[in-house]
Amino acid sequence: MTQALPTSGLGPNSIANAALKGSAVLWFLTAVIGQWIFVYYVVAYFGPLILQGGAAALQQTHLPNGYVAGDAAGNAAIIAHLLLAAIIIGGMPLQLIPQIRKHFPGFHRWNGRIIMLTVYITSIAGLYLVWTRGSVGGLAMHLGITLDAVLIMAFAAIALRYAIARKIDIHHRWALRLFMVVNGVWFFRVGLMLWFMTTGGAGIDSETFRGPFLDFLSFADYLVPLAILEVYLRTKDRAGAGGKFMMASALLVLTIVMGAGIFAATIGMWLPKL
Repeated sequence: MTQALPTSGLGPNSIANAALKGSAVLWFLTAVIGQWIFVYYVVAYFGPLILQGGAAALQQTHLPNGYVAGDAAGNAAIIAHLLLAAIIIGGMPLQLIPQIRKHFPGFHRWNGRIIMLTVYITSIAGLYLVWTRGSVGGLAMHLGITLDAVLIMAFAAIALRYAIARKIDIHHRWALRLFMVVNGVWFFRVGLMLWFMTTGGAGIDSETFRGPFLDFLSFADYLVPLAILEVYLRTKDRAGAGGKFMMASALLVLTIVMGAGIFAATIGMWLPKL
């Protein structure tokens, strides 16, 4: 008479779930490191200038129309947009870490309230600046920024609605969507510097900062991450082991690509200004 051998309980689907979760965590950690580097740059570069010289000090920076004499509202809007964006990009990843949500619920609630308020302020300030002062790039870039701001405000409202209703799982998914569109400005810079590193800037007129690639990136910087998130969520919910392994592999490739873009932006755009 034979004795049944014990099983480990690790079937293909369990391994696929672990692989998908691990690749998603790696992508998130890589993104957060890159975002906090960007936040450090914004605070370390713009903070001292504004504290010492006020809005007029923005004339010393690379920002187009960063300071306009006599335009108090516009100057206040650009300062709010810069510094509050640093709060959002720096603080929002903390909302998505399960351990923080579980062990520090008070911090999670108040940090969320601050982020909800600041995303509206920065979005409105950004829209005001784009359509009153203009910006580099053409109409496509203006429209891309506008759509991003609209999505940010809409997703923030939906996420808040489900949080108030205590539908936490749905709230969490809308918070993830908000994370993607809020970081459009960051994805734009990472994608732009990766493009310069790999192609030398094909499809970009450096004098006017216009071109077909910039038209594409003006929308892709938040719509592509958003689309990838939706594929990930549907794969997590519905796919079998094979689909989950494919998604995990895709996320690993995307993490490597994003990491290269973070490196290019850090050494080519942010560190040289510090």
